[in-house]
Amino acid sequence: MALSDLNPVERNEEGIAAVLGILKQQLGERFQTGQAIRSQHAHTTTYIPTQAPDGVAFPETTAEVQEIVRACAAHRVPVIAFGVGSSLEGHTNAPGGGISVDTSRMNRILAVNPQDLDCTVEPGVTREDLNRHLRDTGLFFPIDPGANASLGGMAATRASGTNAVRYGTMRENVLSLTAVMADGETVTTGKRAKKSSAGYDLTRLLVGSEGTLGIITSLTLKLQGIPQAISGGVCPFPSVEAACNAVIATIQMGIPVARIELVNALQMRAMKNYSKLDYPESPCLFVEFHGSDAGVAEQAETFGMIAEENGGGPFLWTSVAEERTKLWKARHDAYWSSLTLRPGAKGLSTDVCVPISRFAECVMETEADIAEMGLIAPIVGHAGDGNFHVLVLMDVNDPKEIALSEKFVARLNMRAIAMDGTCTGEHGIGQGKIGFLRHELGHGVDIMRTIKQALDPLDIMNPGKILPGN
Repeated sequence: MALSDLNPVERNEEGIAAVLGILKQQLGERFQTGQAIRSQHAHTTTYIPTQAPDGVAFPETTAEVQEIVRACAAHRVPVIAFGVGSSLEGHTNAPGGGISVDTSRMNRILAVNPQDLDCTVEPGVTREDLNRHLRDTGLFFPIDPGANASLGGMAATRASGTNAVRYGTMRENVLSLTAVMADGETVTTGKRAKKSSAGYDLTRLLVGSEGTLGIITSLTLKLQGIPQAISGGVCPFPSVEAACNAVIATIQMGIPVARIELVNALQMRAMKNYSKLDYPESPCLFVEFHGSDAGVAEQAETFGMIAEENGGGPFLWTSVAEERTKLWKARHDAYWSSLTLRPGAKGLSTDVCVPISRFAECVMETEADIAEMGLIAPIVGHAGDGNFHVLVLMDVNDPKEIALSEKFVARLNMRAIAMDGTCTGEHGIGQGKIGFLRHELGHGVDIMRTIKQALDPLDIMNPGKILPGN
Protein backbone atom coordinates (compact mmCIF):
# COMPACT_ATOMS: atom_id res chain seq x y z
CA MET A 1 0.00 0.00 0.00
CA ALA A 2 1.60 3.26 -1.14
CA LEU A 3 0.81 6.66 0.35
CA SER A 4 -1.17 7.40 -2.79
CA ASP A 5 -3.58 4.59 -1.86
CA LEU A 6 -4.45 6.16 1.49
CA ASN A 7 -7.10 8.71 2.37
CA PRO A 8 -5.29 11.94 1.39
CA VAL A 9 -5.02 14.79 3.91
CA GLU A 10 -4.39 18.26 2.54
CA ARG A 11 -1.71 20.24 4.35
CA ASN A 12 -2.76 23.67 5.68
CA GLU A 13 0.50 25.61 5.89
CA GLU A 14 -1.05 28.92 6.98
CA GLY A 15 -3.14 27.29 9.70
CA ILE A 16 -0.23 25.21 10.98
CA ALA A 17 1.99 28.30 11.25
CA ALA A 18 -0.70 30.09 13.26
CA VAL A 19 -1.26 27.17 15.64
CA LEU A 20 2.48 26.71 16.24
CA GLY A 21 2.64 30.29 17.50
CA ILE A 22 -0.48 29.96 19.65
CA LEU A 23 0.59 26.73 21.35
CA LYS A 24 4.13 27.95 21.98
CA GLN A 25 2.64 30.90 23.82
CA GLN A 26 0.11 28.77 25.73
CA LEU A 27 2.34 25.85 26.72
CA GLY A 28 5.88 27.24 26.68
CA GLU A 29 8.44 24.45 27.07
CA ARG A 30 5.64 21.88 26.97
CA PHE A 31 5.29 22.51 23.25
CA GLN A 32 8.20 21.27 21.14
CA THR A 33 9.00 21.43 17.44
CA GLY A 34 12.44 19.81 17.21
CA GLN A 35 12.95 17.23 14.49
CA ALA A 36 13.87 14.42 16.89
CA ILE A 37 10.80 14.78 19.10
CA ARG A 38 8.52 15.08 16.07
CA SER A 39 9.95 11.91 14.51
CA GLN A 40 9.49 10.02 17.78
CA HIS A 41 5.79 10.87 17.66
CA ALA A 42 5.13 9.29 14.26
CA HIS A 43 6.08 5.74 13.49
CA THR A 44 4.64 2.51 12.17
CA THR A 45 5.57 -1.15 11.80
CA THR A 46 3.82 -1.25 8.42
CA TYR A 47 5.36 -0.45 5.04
CA ILE A 48 3.93 3.09 5.30
CA PRO A 49 6.64 5.75 5.77
CA THR A 50 6.84 7.90 8.90
CA GLN A 51 4.86 11.14 8.59
CA ALA A 52 5.85 13.48 11.42
CA PRO A 53 3.64 16.14 13.03
CA ASP A 54 4.70 19.79 13.03
CA GLY A 55 4.72 20.07 16.81
CA VAL A 56 4.22 18.03 19.95
CA ALA A 57 2.12 19.31 22.85
CA PHE A 58 2.37 17.91 26.39
CA PRO A 59 -0.87 18.91 28.18
CA GLU A 60 -1.34 18.17 31.88
CA THR A 61 -5.09 18.76 32.21
CA THR A 62 -8.31 18.27 30.28
CA ALA A 63 -8.61 22.07 30.05
CA GLU A 64 -5.27 22.25 28.25
CA VAL A 65 -6.35 19.56 25.79
CA GLN A 66 -9.46 21.66 25.14
CA GLU A 67 -7.31 24.73 24.43
CA ILE A 68 -5.16 22.76 21.99
CA VAL A 69 -8.15 21.33 20.13
CA ARG A 70 -9.91 24.71 19.97
CA ALA A 71 -6.81 26.35 18.50
CA CYS A 72 -6.50 23.60 15.91
CA ALA A 73 -10.22 23.75 15.08
CA ALA A 74 -10.07 27.52 14.61
CA HIS A 75 -7.30 27.10 12.03
CA ARG A 76 -8.35 23.73 10.62
CA VAL A 77 -5.19 21.92 11.71
CA PRO A 78 -5.02 18.16 12.42
CA VAL A 79 -4.81 16.88 16.01
CA ILE A 80 -3.26 13.45 16.62
CA ALA A 81 -3.52 11.85 20.07
CA PHE A 82 -0.40 10.05 21.34
CA GLY A 83 0.02 7.71 24.33
CA VAL A 84 3.37 5.89 24.43
CA GLY A 85 3.56 5.11 20.72
CA SER A 86 3.12 1.35 20.93
CA SER A 87 0.39 1.18 18.25
CA LEU A 88 1.36 -0.61 15.06
CA GLU A 89 -0.74 0.47 12.08
CA GLY A 90 0.33 4.08 11.59
CA HIS A 91 -2.17 5.51 14.09
CA THR A 92 0.21 8.28 15.21
CA ASN A 93 1.36 9.33 11.74
CA ALA A 94 0.46 12.85 10.65
CA PRO A 95 -0.21 12.62 6.88
CA GLY A 96 -1.30 16.26 6.72
CA GLY A 97 1.02 17.52 9.42
CA GLY A 98 -0.53 19.05 12.52
CA ILE A 99 -0.16 18.70 16.28
CA SER A 100 0.61 15.54 18.23
CA VAL A 101 -1.04 15.65 21.67
CA ASP A 102 1.16 13.57 23.98
CA THR A 103 -0.87 12.58 27.07
CA SER A 104 2.06 11.08 29.02
CA ARG A 105 1.94 13.90 31.60
CA MET A 106 -1.74 13.20 32.28
CA ASN A 107 -0.74 10.27 34.45
CA ARG A 108 -2.74 10.53 37.67
CA ILE A 109 -4.79 7.72 39.17
CA LEU A 110 -7.86 9.75 40.14
CA ALA A 111 -9.84 7.21 42.19
CA VAL A 112 -9.86 3.55 43.20
CA ASN A 113 -13.12 2.05 44.47
CA PRO A 114 -12.22 -1.41 45.86
CA GLN A 115 -15.78 -2.35 46.84
CA ASP A 116 -17.06 -1.52 43.36
CA LEU A 117 -14.05 -3.07 41.59
CA ASP A 118 -13.36 -0.01 39.48
CA CYS A 119 -10.97 2.90 39.17
CA THR A 120 -10.69 6.18 37.28
CA VAL A 121 -7.42 7.18 35.64
CA GLU A 122 -6.00 9.75 33.26
CA PRO A 123 -5.00 8.51 29.79
CA GLY A 124 -1.23 8.62 30.34
CA VAL A 125 -1.32 6.04 33.13
CA THR A 126 0.19 2.81 31.83
CA ARG A 127 -1.05 -0.69 32.51
CA GLU A 128 1.98 -1.48 34.68
CA ASP A 129 1.69 1.82 36.59
CA LEU A 130 -1.91 1.03 37.49
CA ASN A 131 -1.22 -2.53 38.60
CA ARG A 132 1.67 -1.42 40.81
CA HIS A 133 -0.66 1.09 42.45
CA LEU A 134 -3.38 -1.54 42.93
CA ARG A 135 -1.15 -4.29 44.35
CA ASP A 136 -1.98 -3.64 48.03
CA THR A 137 -5.73 -3.56 47.33
CA GLY A 138 -5.83 -7.17 46.12
CA LEU A 139 -7.10 -5.98 42.73
CA PHE A 140 -5.60 -5.73 39.26
CA PHE A 141 -6.44 -4.50 35.77
CA PRO A 142 -6.23 -7.60 33.56
CA ILE A 143 -5.94 -6.40 29.96
CA ASP A 144 -2.39 -7.20 28.86
CA PRO A 145 -1.36 -6.34 25.29
CA GLY A 146 2.26 -7.19 26.04
CA ALA A 147 3.66 -3.69 25.66
CA ASN A 148 3.41 -1.34 28.64
CA ALA A 149 0.87 0.73 26.75
CA SER A 150 -0.98 3.76 28.07
CA LEU A 151 -4.56 3.07 29.13
CA GLY A 152 -5.83 5.92 26.97
CA GLY A 153 -4.11 4.43 23.93
CA MET A 154 -5.39 0.97 24.80
CA ALA A 155 -8.94 2.31 24.88
CA ALA A 156 -8.47 4.28 21.66
CA THR A 157 -7.38 1.16 19.77
CA ARG A 158 -9.74 -1.25 21.60
CA ALA A 159 -6.71 -3.27 22.65
CA SER A 160 -6.69 -6.71 24.20
CA GLY A 161 -4.00 -9.36 24.61
CA THR A 162 -3.06 -12.74 25.96
CA ASN A 163 -5.82 -13.02 28.57
CA ALA A 164 -8.75 -11.72 26.51
CA VAL A 165 -10.22 -15.24 26.43
CA ARG A 166 -11.05 -14.81 30.14
CA TYR A 167 -11.22 -11.07 30.80
CA GLY A 168 -12.30 -9.63 27.45
CA THR A 169 -10.92 -6.61 25.60
CA MET A 170 -10.90 -2.89 26.40
CA ARG A 171 -14.43 -2.81 24.96
CA GLU A 172 -15.71 -4.84 27.92
CA ASN A 173 -13.50 -3.17 30.54
CA VAL A 174 -14.11 0.56 30.06
CA LEU A 175 -17.18 1.60 32.05
CA SER A 176 -17.12 5.23 30.95
CA LEU A 177 -14.74 7.91 29.75
CA THR A 178 -14.32 11.63 29.28
CA ALA A 179 -13.12 12.92 25.92
CA VAL A 180 -12.43 16.27 24.30
CA MET A 181 -14.35 16.38 21.04
CA ALA A 182 -13.50 18.18 17.81
CA ASP A 183 -15.16 21.45 18.90
CA GLY A 184 -13.15 21.54 22.14
CA GLU A 185 -16.09 20.57 24.33
CA THR A 186 -15.92 17.58 26.67
CA VAL A 187 -18.28 14.63 26.86
CA THR A 188 -18.53 12.11 29.69
CA THR A 189 -20.08 8.95 28.33
CA GLY A 190 -21.51 7.37 31.48
CA LYS A 191 -21.38 6.73 35.21
CA ARG A 192 -19.76 3.94 37.24
CA ALA A 193 -22.70 1.55 37.12
CA LYS A 194 -21.75 -1.88 35.79
CA LYS A 195 -24.59 -1.76 33.28
CA SER A 196 -26.82 0.84 31.69
CA SER A 197 -29.50 0.92 29.00
CA ALA A 198 -29.63 4.73 28.91
CA GLY A 199 -29.45 5.85 25.31
CA TYR A 200 -26.73 5.32 22.74
CA ASP A 201 -23.56 3.61 23.95
CA LEU A 202 -21.13 6.51 23.53
CA THR A 203 -18.44 4.71 25.51
CA ARG A 204 -18.21 1.95 22.94
CA LEU A 205 -18.38 4.48 20.12
CA LEU A 206 -15.22 6.15 21.38
CA VAL A 207 -13.42 2.98 22.49
CA GLY A 208 -11.68 1.86 19.31
CA SER A 209 -12.16 5.16 17.46
CA GLU A 210 -8.37 5.67 17.29
CA GLY A 211 -8.56 9.37 18.14
CA THR A 212 -10.67 10.13 15.06
CA LEU A 213 -13.67 11.36 17.09
CA GLY A 214 -12.09 12.77 20.24
CA ILE A 215 -9.16 12.65 22.66
CA ILE A 216 -9.73 10.59 25.81
CA THR A 217 -8.76 12.49 28.97
CA SER A 218 -10.00 10.08 31.67
CA LEU A 219 -11.32 6.52 31.87
CA THR A 220 -13.25 4.50 34.43
CA LEU A 221 -12.12 0.88 34.25
CA LYS A 222 -13.31 -2.45 35.62
CA LEU A 223 -10.94 -4.22 38.01
CA GLN A 224 -10.59 -7.87 39.00
CA GLY A 225 -9.49 -9.61 42.16
CA ILE A 226 -5.94 -10.97 42.08
CA PRO A 227 -6.33 -14.76 41.80
CA GLN A 228 -5.53 -16.82 44.88
CA ALA A 229 -3.51 -19.19 42.71
CA ILE A 230 -2.17 -19.29 39.16
CA SER A 231 -0.88 -22.31 37.28
CA GLY A 232 0.55 -22.44 33.81
CA GLY A 233 2.80 -24.27 31.42
CA VAL A 234 3.69 -25.21 27.88
CA CYS A 235 2.42 -28.15 25.83
CA PRO A 236 3.92 -29.22 22.46
CA PHE A 237 1.79 -30.66 19.65
CA PRO A 238 2.60 -32.51 16.43
CA SER A 239 0.76 -29.93 14.31
CA VAL A 240 -1.07 -26.61 14.42
CA GLU A 241 -4.31 -28.47 13.73
CA ALA A 242 -3.84 -30.73 16.76
CA ALA A 243 -3.09 -27.75 18.99
CA CYS A 244 -6.17 -25.88 17.76
CA ASN A 245 -8.38 -28.92 18.30
CA ALA A 246 -7.17 -28.99 21.90
CA VAL A 247 -8.07 -25.31 22.28
CA ILE A 248 -11.60 -25.86 20.98
CA ALA A 249 -12.11 -28.86 23.25
CA THR A 250 -10.85 -26.88 26.26
CA ILE A 251 -13.28 -24.03 25.66
CA GLN A 252 -16.21 -26.31 24.85
CA MET A 253 -15.69 -28.12 28.16
CA GLY A 254 -16.07 -24.81 29.98
CA ILE A 255 -12.58 -24.85 31.50
CA PRO A 256 -12.00 -21.23 32.65
CA VAL A 257 -8.65 -20.84 30.94
CA ALA A 258 -7.07 -17.41 31.52
CA ARG A 259 -4.59 -17.56 28.64
CA ILE A 260 -4.12 -20.08 25.84
CA GLU A 261 -1.55 -18.98 23.28
CA LEU A 262 -0.48 -20.73 20.08
CA VAL A 263 3.18 -20.49 19.06
CA ASN A 264 4.06 -22.07 15.71
CA ALA A 265 7.23 -24.10 15.14
CA LEU A 266 9.26 -21.24 13.63
CA GLN A 267 8.34 -18.89 16.46
CA MET A 268 9.20 -21.62 18.97
CA ARG A 269 12.66 -21.93 17.44
CA ALA A 270 13.22 -18.21 17.87
CA MET A 271 11.95 -18.22 21.46
CA LYS A 272 14.12 -21.21 22.40
CA ASN A 273 17.26 -19.44 21.22
CA TYR A 274 16.39 -15.98 22.53
CA SER A 275 14.74 -16.85 25.85
CA LYS A 276 16.59 -20.12 26.51
CA LEU A 277 13.46 -22.28 26.69
CA ASP A 278 13.82 -26.05 26.75
CA TYR A 279 10.90 -27.17 24.58
CA PRO A 280 10.61 -28.89 21.17
CA GLU A 281 10.65 -26.83 17.98
CA SER A 282 7.04 -27.75 17.25
CA PRO A 283 3.71 -25.94 17.61
CA CYS A 284 3.09 -25.28 21.31
CA LEU A 285 0.32 -23.93 23.51
CA PHE A 286 1.23 -21.63 26.39
CA VAL A 287 -1.58 -22.01 28.93
CA GLU A 288 -2.52 -20.34 32.23
CA PHE A 289 -5.32 -20.88 34.77
CA HIS A 290 -6.52 -18.52 37.54
CA GLY A 291 -8.49 -19.50 40.65
CA SER A 292 -8.07 -21.40 43.90
CA ASP A 293 -5.19 -23.80 44.61
CA ALA A 294 -7.41 -26.81 44.05
CA GLY A 295 -9.13 -25.25 41.04
CA VAL A 296 -6.02 -24.40 39.04
CA ALA A 297 -4.52 -27.83 39.71
CA GLU A 298 -7.69 -29.54 38.51
CA GLN A 299 -7.88 -27.32 35.42
CA ALA A 300 -4.24 -28.00 34.53
CA GLU A 301 -4.72 -31.75 34.89
CA THR A 302 -7.89 -31.68 32.77
CA PHE A 303 -6.14 -29.68 30.06
CA GLY A 304 -3.28 -32.19 30.11
CA MET A 305 -5.76 -34.98 29.36
CA ILE A 306 -7.33 -32.96 26.53
CA ALA A 307 -3.89 -32.31 25.06
CA GLU A 308 -3.03 -36.00 25.21
CA GLU A 309 -6.29 -36.91 23.46
CA ASN A 310 -5.26 -34.58 20.63
CA GLY A 311 -1.75 -35.96 20.27
CA GLY A 312 -0.06 -33.34 22.43
CA GLY A 313 2.14 -33.53 25.46
CA PRO A 314 3.67 -33.78 27.81
CA PHE A 315 2.00 -30.77 29.44
CA LEU A 316 4.50 -29.50 31.99
CA TRP A 317 2.82 -27.03 34.34
CA THR A 318 3.79 -25.16 37.47
CA SER A 319 2.33 -22.87 40.13
CA VAL A 320 5.76 -21.38 40.95
CA ALA A 321 5.63 -17.67 40.10
CA GLU A 322 9.25 -17.40 38.91
CA GLU A 323 8.87 -20.27 36.44
CA ARG A 324 5.59 -18.90 35.07
CA THR A 325 7.09 -15.44 34.73
CA LYS A 326 9.92 -16.83 32.60
CA LEU A 327 7.44 -18.51 30.26
CA TRP A 328 5.28 -15.44 29.79
CA LYS A 329 8.24 -13.13 29.41
CA ALA A 330 9.37 -15.38 26.57
CA ARG A 331 5.90 -15.11 25.03
CA HIS A 332 5.82 -11.33 25.39
CA ASP A 333 9.33 -11.11 23.93
CA ALA A 334 8.18 -12.94 20.80
CA TYR A 335 8.72 -9.83 18.65
CA TRP A 336 12.34 -9.46 19.75
CA SER A 337 13.08 -13.17 19.49
CA SER A 338 11.62 -13.21 15.97
CA LEU A 339 14.06 -10.56 14.81
CA THR A 340 16.93 -12.97 15.51
CA LEU A 341 15.65 -15.19 12.70
CA ARG A 342 16.84 -12.60 10.19
CA PRO A 343 19.30 -10.10 11.69
CA GLY A 344 19.01 -6.64 10.18
CA ALA A 345 15.48 -7.15 8.89
CA LYS A 346 12.48 -5.08 9.94
CA GLY A 347 9.47 -6.83 11.41
CA LEU A 348 6.15 -6.03 9.75
CA SER A 349 3.54 -7.01 12.34
CA THR A 350 -0.04 -7.76 11.34
CA ASP A 351 -3.00 -9.52 12.93
CA VAL A 352 -6.36 -11.04 12.02
CA CYS A 353 -9.10 -12.81 13.95
CA VAL A 354 -11.51 -15.57 12.88
CA PRO A 355 -14.10 -17.77 14.61
CA ILE A 356 -12.14 -20.42 16.52
CA SER A 357 -13.74 -23.15 14.39
CA ARG A 358 -11.79 -21.65 11.43
CA PHE A 359 -8.64 -20.81 13.42
CA ALA A 360 -6.57 -23.88 12.50
CA GLU A 361 -7.58 -23.61 8.83
CA CYS A 362 -6.63 -19.94 8.70
CA VAL A 363 -3.27 -20.46 10.40
CA MET A 364 -2.39 -23.46 8.21
CA GLU A 365 -3.32 -21.65 4.98
CA THR A 366 -1.24 -18.70 6.15
CA GLU A 367 1.75 -20.95 6.84
CA ALA A 368 1.36 -22.40 3.34
CA ASP A 369 1.33 -18.88 1.89
CA ILE A 370 4.49 -18.01 3.81
CA ALA A 371 6.27 -21.08 2.46
CA GLU A 372 5.08 -20.51 -1.12
CA MET A 373 6.24 -16.87 -1.09
CA GLY A 374 9.59 -17.71 0.49
CA LEU A 375 9.04 -15.42 3.47
CA ILE A 376 10.36 -15.68 7.01
CA ALA A 377 7.29 -14.97 9.13
CA PRO A 378 6.67 -16.60 12.54
CA ILE A 379 3.16 -16.82 14.00
CA VAL A 380 1.79 -16.37 17.52
CA GLY A 381 -1.89 -16.42 18.37
CA HIS A 382 -4.43 -15.79 21.09
CA ALA A 383 -5.93 -19.15 20.25
CA GLY A 384 -8.81 -18.90 22.71
CA ASP A 385 -10.49 -16.15 20.69
CA GLY A 386 -9.21 -16.91 17.19
CA ASN A 387 -6.76 -14.00 16.95
CA PHE A 388 -3.23 -14.44 15.61
CA HIS A 389 -0.25 -12.30 14.66
CA VAL A 390 2.28 -12.72 11.88
CA LEU A 391 5.63 -10.93 11.87
CA VAL A 392 7.00 -10.67 8.33
CA LEU A 393 10.77 -10.13 8.41
CA MET A 394 11.71 -8.04 5.40
CA ASP A 395 14.45 -5.87 3.94
CA VAL A 396 12.91 -2.40 3.85
CA ASN A 397 15.47 -1.33 1.23
CA ASP A 398 14.28 -3.97 -1.25
CA PRO A 399 11.16 -2.83 -3.17
CA LYS A 400 10.47 -6.41 -4.29
CA GLU A 401 10.40 -7.64 -0.70
CA ILE A 402 8.14 -4.78 0.34
CA ALA A 403 5.74 -5.58 -2.50
CA LEU A 404 5.79 -9.29 -1.64
CA SER A 405 5.13 -8.58 2.04
CA GLU A 406 2.29 -6.25 1.13
CA LYS A 407 0.78 -8.95 -1.09
CA PHE A 408 1.05 -11.50 1.73
CA VAL A 409 -0.68 -9.19 4.23
CA ALA A 410 -3.46 -8.45 1.74
CA ARG A 411 -4.05 -12.16 1.16
CA LEU A 412 -4.09 -12.78 4.92
CA ASN A 413 -6.63 -10.01 5.55
CA MET A 414 -8.93 -11.18 2.77
CA ARG A 415 -8.61 -14.79 3.94
CA ALA A 416 -9.75 -13.83 7.43
CA ILE A 417 -12.67 -11.78 6.11
CA ALA A 418 -13.73 -14.67 3.84
CA MET A 419 -13.81 -16.91 6.92
CA ASP A 420 -16.31 -14.54 8.59
CA GLY A 421 -13.50 -12.95 10.56
CA THR A 422 -11.88 -9.54 10.75
CA CYS A 423 -8.80 -7.94 9.23
CA THR A 424 -7.70 -6.88 12.72
CA GLY A 425 -8.44 -8.45 16.09
CA GLU A 426 -6.57 -5.89 18.19
CA HIS A 427 -4.08 -3.75 16.24
CA GLY A 428 -6.77 -1.51 14.78
CA ILE A 429 -7.17 -0.03 11.30
CA GLY A 430 -4.97 3.09 11.46
CA GLN A 431 -3.53 3.59 7.99
CA GLY A 432 -2.24 0.09 7.37
CA LYS A 433 -5.63 -1.65 7.09
CA ILE A 434 -7.76 1.09 5.53
CA GLY A 435 -7.98 -0.80 2.25
CA PHE A 436 -9.74 -3.77 3.86
CA LEU A 437 -12.42 -2.08 5.95
CA ARG A 438 -15.05 -1.89 3.22
CA HIS A 439 -14.46 -5.54 2.29
CA GLU A 440 -15.28 -6.38 5.90
CA LEU A 441 -18.11 -3.95 6.71
CA GLY A 442 -19.59 -2.85 3.38
CA HIS A 443 -22.22 -0.13 3.86
CA GLY A 444 -21.20 0.06 7.51
CA VAL A 445 -18.26 2.20 6.39
CA ASP A 446 -20.68 4.82 5.04
CA ILE A 447 -22.45 4.95 8.40
CA MET A 448 -19.08 5.39 10.10
CA ARG A 449 -18.30 8.26 7.75
CA THR A 450 -21.64 9.91 8.58
CA ILE A 451 -20.81 9.70 12.30
CA LYS A 452 -17.34 11.12 11.67
CA GLN A 453 -18.75 14.05 9.68
CA ALA A 454 -21.33 14.79 12.36
CA LEU A 455 -18.83 14.83 15.23
CA ASP A 456 -15.80 16.18 13.35
CA PRO A 457 -17.07 18.20 10.38
CA LEU A 458 -13.67 19.84 9.81
CA ASP A 459 -11.91 16.44 9.82
CA ILE A 460 -9.19 17.55 12.22
CA MET A 461 -9.20 14.56 14.60
CA ASN A 462 -6.49 12.16 13.42
CA PRO A 463 -7.46 12.54 9.75
CA GLY A 464 -6.51 9.90 7.21
CA LYS A 465 -7.12 7.01 9.62
CA ILE A 466 -9.75 4.23 9.66
CA LEU A 467 -12.00 5.53 6.87
CA PRO A 468 -11.00 4.87 3.24
CA GLY A 469 -11.04 7.77 0.80
CA ASN A 470 -14.04 8.37 -1.39
